[in-house]
Amino acid sequence: MSRYVPHTPAETRAMLDELGLADVGGLFADVPESVRLTGPVDLPRGLSQMETLRDMEALAERNTRYRLTLRGAGCYDHWIPPMVNRVACKEEFLTAYTPYQAELSQGVLQAIFEYQTLVCVLTGMDVSNAGVYDGASAAAESAVMCRERGRAVTLVSACAHPDTVAVMRTYCYGTGDELRLIPEKDGRTDAAALAAMLAPDVAAVYVQQPNFYGQLEDVTGLFAAAKAAGVKCILGVNPTAQAILPDGREVGADIVCGDLQPFGIAMAFGGPSSGFMACTAALVRRLPGRIAGQTVDAQGRRAFVLTLQAREQHIRREKASSNICSNQAHCALIASVYATYLGPDGVTAVAESCLAKAHAFAAMLCDIPGVRLRHTGEFFHEFVTDLPVPPEKVQAALEATGVLSGLPLPGGMLWCVTEKAGREDLLRVAQTVREACAQ
Repeated sequence: MSRYVPHTPAETRAMLDELGLADVGGLFADVPESVRLTGPVDLPRGLSQMETLRDMEALAERNTRYRLTLRGAGCYDHWIPPMVNRVACKEEFLTAYTPYQAELSQGVLQAIFEYQTLVCVLTGMDVSNAGVYDGASAAAESAVMCRERGRAVTLVSACAHPDTVAVMRTYCYGTGDELRLIPEKDGRTDAAALAAMLAPDVAAVYVQQPNFYGQLEDVTGLFAAAKAAGVKCILGVNPTAQAILPDGREVGADIVCGDLQPFGIAMAFGGPSSGFMACTAALVRRLPGRIAGQTVDAQGRRAFVLTLQAREQHIRREKASSNICSNQAHCALIASVYATYLGPDGVTAVAESCLAKAHAFAAMLCDIPGVRLRHTGEFFHEFVTDLPVPPEKVQAALEATGVLSGLPLPGGMLWCVTEKAGREDLLRVAQTVREACAQ
């Protein structure tokens, strides 16, 4: 009997008798004969573990390997300490079990609680949920939280990540609400345009910091204008940049959201990742998903529970404003381990290294004839340069040297520099770009 089938032959027979069936084949009587297998699948012979490993290694050798990655645009190549995956991949964490039964899930619930605490410290907000699927869905869910009768329009900066804007549009399409883009000016959100768009039907403003072009927005000024019009403010953030930028409370945000990928989660093929959401206490009952809380048991010992769970997603579905009931728990755990291992000083050091290296690399590139910064504002670790040649030419030249270039944009390139890039690496890249631009 298969090790994956838990029933004994006697139990199987008893169930078939209860159903009035002669054999298991009777369960598939409604499946057309034309699509049923009449014999074993024609598969090659099984391989030994040694042979399988050899074949997998041969396949892996066909992958493109970059010695340096200068592409960001929402997915970032940071160094991941080996200890992070060592801890996160312990077998007690690699489970799909949902912690609804609190007395049996204290470890999982504590991990979620500690993650929520970390997010609140990072963002300056009062409360966080257990996370959502990614940064784009976090932004879209944040906009849903802000809507109320008479106010259903969301204003979104045109400088936000295009994928985030697309997901927010999809949410609006599904609910019949409206999304309006705030125009950009020199790579940043146009404050004058925002002021003119703050109509009585606007529920929220979403601004990304740093924005898609790497520029630092005047979030405090933008949010002050929105607050004066009675509009809620959503701040989308890069968690690494948050280590050295003012937090959500300092700039006047009601909700702070983003993607945890920079915190120890590998780039992989662009996912999976984990979105985070945090808000002020006034909005806690609108926060989707689960929230782990701390309490004491009957003996007065520290204990953890799922709190605020008598909510629309579970018991009043016809009134639900969200269908988010799960999260990327393991990715969130990885981010927690990463942040805990580095600590506040370590995360700040990573952010400062990214900032310094990005500005040094920008200076190297701007020393090349025909290359210049597209925007005049301050930036974190991403920036756009105009190029005198098609960006695909620069991309191909760098790929030939084992470097993944920045993201090609019309007439230029969006570059990203993290702590993994060394000065000599960046000098070699700048020389390759110089040669490509001179041809």
